[in-house]
Amino acid sequence: MTTPDVDTDDEATVTVRCQDNASVGVTFCDRFSFDADSTHYAVEVRAPGLTARVDEVVAWIWDSDLTAFLEKLAADFRGWDGERSWQTSDHDLAVSAVFRSGGHVGLTWTLRPWTQDTGGWNASVTTWLEAGEQMTSLATQVRAFLTQEHQ
Repeated sequence: MTTPDVDTDDEATVTVRCQDNASVGVTFCDRFSFDADSTHYAVEVRAPGLTARVDEVVAWIWDSDLTAFLEKLAADFRGWDGERSWQTSDHDLAVSAVFRSGGHVGLTWTLRPWTQDTGGWNASVTTWLEAGEQMTSLATQVRAFLTQEHQ
């Protein structure tokens, strides 16, 4: 088992690596903004034999926030039944979460660009993290990524 990882650096990225397989991961990067109402960013998923990217995911200030979803998962570190899910208003990024015994959360990250177009595609990877501290760290890092001032 490899060590799970949530990284940030000076280029404003957040990388989530699966604790069960470090070659499986998700990266939030290339953040920009046109106005105070939204943050645009790219999301990349990767696994052995798979690399996929959506270039312009949008987080609107009035939408249901990814960070609130992740913070709720972190707060429920003792577990829950069933699957919980979240998606952007454009449906181009979706996250579902399950809890497994031993205190781990499986986050399945799904990219679906061009949901209205014929020939669209989707790609998913699942990262496993420790339910408490690692989920809290992820929520904190994603919040910082999405709310950081743009230059």
